[in-house]
Amino acid sequence: MTDSFRDRLAVRLRGWGPAGILSFLLIAASMAVFMPVAAVLVLLWAWLSKTPWPAIGYARPKSWIGGALVGILFGVALKFAMKAVVMPLLGADPVNHAYAGMQGNLPELLFFSAYAVIGAGWAEETVFRGYLFERCGALFGRSVPANILTLLLVTGIFASLHWQQGQAGMINAGITGLIIGAIYLVNGRKLWTLMFTHASFDVTAALMIYLNLETKVAQLLFH
Repeated sequence: MTDSFRDRLAVRLRGWGPAGILSFLLIAASMAVFMPVAAVLVLLWAWLSKTPWPAIGYARPKSWIGGALVGILFGVALKFAMKAVVMPLLGADPVNHAYAGMQGNLPELLFFSAYAVIGAGWAEETVFRGYLFERCGALFGRSVPANILTLLLVTGIFASLHWQQGQAGMINAGITGLIIGAIYLVNGRKLWTLMFTHASFDVTAALMIYLNLETKVAQLLFH
């Protein structure tokens, strides 16, 4: 691949012409198949398009360890807040029936937790907050109204992909997606801490199901 061809390809992939649209559709289709594949394609797109890594959230944190710890603690706290306060106020069923089979099932817990780290923490944040925010920014701009539009649009897509968890699952994903997306915008579009937030949120949810604590947590404040 010559430098001149690579440069032309990069410009076309970054734009919203045929090459940019085709790459977008390919990544979007892979999201419905297996999210880590979509994330790998995002990284390939970033390399081929010569998109700077910070543009998709891959910016160096001030502290790798500190960012990870903050993300983990915030993810656990956010899950408890959603389970014990927000969702009960919305009248949601405390039990996530889509994952009822995980209760007392250690192999399923371990599998889900591994996917929470790779498929949710890394892949979903790379695709939704990293790639889709960058693509929407290229399409709508980065003014405050454009960022709000991007946040709402991407969160809507993120929530809809949780359809298998029912209405409550989509609402839960929508609210957490808004929170994480807003932090991403306000915090300079950095993904490191938010990857740990997302992963720990899902692992905490899995542990609640495994230990049969969902109803107890949901009734901590509201009976």
